[in-house]
Amino acid sequence: MTDTLQSILLLLAAAVLVVVVFRSIKLPPLLGYLVVGTAIGPHALGLIPDTPETHALAEFGVVFLMFSIGLEFSLPKLISMRRIVFGLGSLQVVATVAIGVLLLPPLLEIDWRAGLILGGAIAMSSTAIVIKMLADRLELDSAHGRQIVGVLLFQDLAVVPLLILVPALAQPAGELAGALALAGLKAFVVLSVLLGLGQRPMRAWFNLVARQYSPELFILNVLLITLGLAYITHAAGLSLALGAFVAGMLIAETEYRYQVEDDIKPFRDLLLGLFFVTVGMQLDIGAVVGNLGWVILALVGLLAFKAALIAGLSLLFGNSKDGALRIGLDLAQVGEFAFVLLAQPGASDIIPGNIMQPVLAAMLLSMLLAPFVIEYSERIVRRTVGTEWLSRAMELHQIAVKSMAVDRHVVICGYGRCGQNLARVLDQENIGYFALDLDPARIRDAAAAGDTVVYGDAGKREVLTAAGITRARALVITFNDPHAALRVLEQVHTMRPDLPVIVRTLDDTYIDRLEAAGASEVVAEVMEGSLMLASHALMLLGVPVRRVLRRVQATRESRYHVLRGVFRGDVHDEADGAERPHSRLHSVFIAPGVPSIGRTIGEFSLQDLAVEVTAIRRRGVKSLSPAAETLIEQGDVIVLFGSDDAIGAAEIRLLQGWRPKSREG
Repeated sequence: MTDTLQSILLLLAAAVLVVVVFRSIKLPPLLGYLVVGTAIGPHALGLIPDTPETHALAEFGVVFLMFSIGLEFSLPKLISMRRIVFGLGSLQVVATVAIGVLLLPPLLEIDWRAGLILGGAIAMSSTAIVIKMLADRLELDSAHGRQIVGVLLFQDLAVVPLLILVPALAQPAGELAGALALAGLKAFVVLSVLLGLGQRPMRAWFNLVARQYSPELFILNVLLITLGLAYITHAAGLSLALGAFVAGMLIAETEYRYQVEDDIKPFRDLLLGLFFVTVGMQLDIGAVVGNLGWVILALVGLLAFKAALIAGLSLLFGNSKDGALRIGLDLAQVGEFAFVLLAQPGASDIIPGNIMQPVLAAMLLSMLLAPFVIEYSERIVRRTVGTEWLSRAMELHQIAVKSMAVDRHVVICGYGRCGQNLARVLDQENIGYFALDLDPARIRDAAAAGDTVVYGDAGKREVLTAAGITRARALVITFNDPHAALRVLEQVHTMRPDLPVIVRTLDDTYIDRLEAAGASEVVAEVMEGSLMLASHALMLLGVPVRRVLRRVQATRESRYHVLRGVFRGDVHDEADGAERPHSRLHSVFIAPGVPSIGRTIGEFSLQDLAVEVTAIRRRGVKSLSPAAETLIEQGDVIVLFGSDDAIGAAEIRLLQGWRPKSREG
């Protein structure tokens, strides 16, 4: 018992340390688990023994992984992406497995069954790594991003028949055909019964459990269903993971899908991490170092073969050369399901050990390299595909041509519901706008309706230039992605530090970072929602409407500094409404050599012009409501608020170094 506890403590300590390191360098934690297993396993430091009990516990990680895949199984999504999923995706998996069966046996002097298993493993790409990288790069909705997601979806589905096939391949040669036929028959019967007859009972049972209003009971029920169906398929001679996949599919059809997914996540992540640790424990560092040349050759051959195959198949499906190469590079690595297949019972008996070690090492290295390959894929495409620069230039030219129709406009980054509502308001006020978005279907529909929206990534300098940022009056970031918003702000700050930027966010978590990056104002949905809730509640409680509106105005004034001065006095004061119809914000950039450098804000008597200095942004840090004694420095962005005429006069004072006339006698 003491030895077991010691092993668990060592495992947890090593896993926590390595995962912290990998997260800090923006790499997926599963790579950290693989490294932990390799380091502390029996072939390296030998701190953790490679026992059957460890593997049995780790197998539950695969069970919960397949359960999560089943939860994400969506028939409508498959139908909407059927051409990519069952076209490009199926062709990629079938072609890779076929090449593995035909070429690997004579090349590596192995049995055809080993070639089939290795081909199936090579066909898999890392869903976790690729999806995260595409999301960070805002490429999930791009043309190549949607095709990559479709291929990954079919790869996840292809794991199910491979999980049935691999254990059957371990049977003796004379019994192989019968074993495969029996496995197929069992799978058909079990899946037909569970999927055909299980949906109604599953929904009714979950309704009964949910009515007890007990979180503990709900989680216990999820574990019971998952492990229970896994046991049924295992008792039928199939894999545990297959039953878990079916359980996920059944629950996905109920209204409890998202709650189940949230509840099961801690168990899945913990046990899946243990599984990848056991995979790493299988890697013999001595054997890898002794065959380092073969490992490097296998790694290079694996990445080149898979990238070329997927790129070639993508060309057959009508993709351009640059798009096909991007898809190939992004999917060139081997994924987590490859290790799941190689860990199946019988796989290690079919694949010789001298082949397994270099293969495991090459697969592990391909996953380690995947984030860097994806990050630099665009540069690789530009240098490799001769027409990439031309297509890129044509795309930017089209954006620039369309943006020439507007001047003194608002650049809208993101044309979802928020962006479209903003565009309608600007239209009503006869203010021009130019919108950028990454969803081709949305762009096609909106453009057909006459909206000024084009395809383009607002986080790229050349796209913003083509969108006319140098002529723009303001820029609004409407999508709820703080990291992407920070990328846009970084570009805007270098190109137009004086341009007012308004950012939408979900809550106040990133407000300080966004304002420090140059956002003139950050609108948090949670705050606006709470204000509306409070106003409705107060009115229903009998509070007079005028008092409710004043309360909301006061709250907004304290939060939105750029609106100070807009909500002054009674909301029904028509004189005030007529007094400031054209009041607006304006940013003045203090360039090198401007005479006002070194002088205080108070010296310019801007209050005499009815102009308010709402903020100064200096070296990426915004100071709100600066004092009159604040010295003006080179590179400052001074944010003014007032009428058009008053702001024009104030800008002249600041840029020409105005001084008050001396009074005589």
